[in-house]
Amino acid sequence: MNVADIYGKIQLVDNFADYKVEVVDSFADLHVQKVDCFADAAGKWEIVDSFADYKIQLVNSFGDFKIKFVDSFPGVQ
Repeated sequence: MNVADIYGKIQLVDNFADYKVEVVDSFADLHVQKVDCFADAAGKWEIVDSFADYKIQLVNSFGDFKIKFVDSFPGVQ
């Protein structure tokens, strides 16, 4: 799995997720910027309620990878 490939329309779910993700403040695998449109690059996520590219479950531990929400410069760090 390449975390840089996870971008686009993201649905946050409680069950049946494609990936389980931990939100951290440091040492993240991917810096994520929430956008309203043009989620076309690594780390740009448009949060939607349906028709998602990926379904993500936010967990406290044992996630598939770690993210940090940022206001600018999204992507793999």
